[in-house]
Amino acid sequence: MAKGPDAFRTISEAADELGVPQHVLRFWETKFSFIRPMKRAGGRRFYRPQDISMLRGVKTLLHTDGYTIKGVQRLHKEQGLKRLLSAASGEGAPSSVSESADHGPVLGLSSARLGADDRERLVFALDDLQAAKRRLDALLKVRRAALPMSERGAAW
Repeated sequence: MAKGPDAFRTISEAADELGVPQHVLRFWETKFSFIRPMKRAGGRRFYRPQDISMLRGVKTLLHTDGYTIKGVQRLHKEQGLKRLLSAASGEGAPSSVSESADHGPVLGLSSARLGADDRERLVFALDDLQAAKRRLDALLKVRRAALPMSERGAAW
């Protein structure tokens, strides 16, 4: 009996669908913080459809487009999950280093409509916001860890 497209996948099903060994998926979890499958009691992994799409993007960038692990990490940091998902859907890699560092496509802004000074200010603002988000995520993690186990599920 085949699973539907929205069904969760076990690690063996995900590995088969992506054409990589299971240990590669476990390794990628250690290298890419954005890969976080659901884990049930006993540590059994379940991959959501969006997890499979992200993994497909990582595989494309590493195996087809020639990125290194650090390169994919940098791409995620600079352009976010949308870039990884676009790689999964078959869109090619950026054609040059300057294009890959360009924040225009991420912001949905065309440089023709935006002055260089405005664009630079927006890029700095985006960097500041991403840094603030990382700090808030770290604070939330500490706060969750400080809660008694009985309150963790209800509070979040």
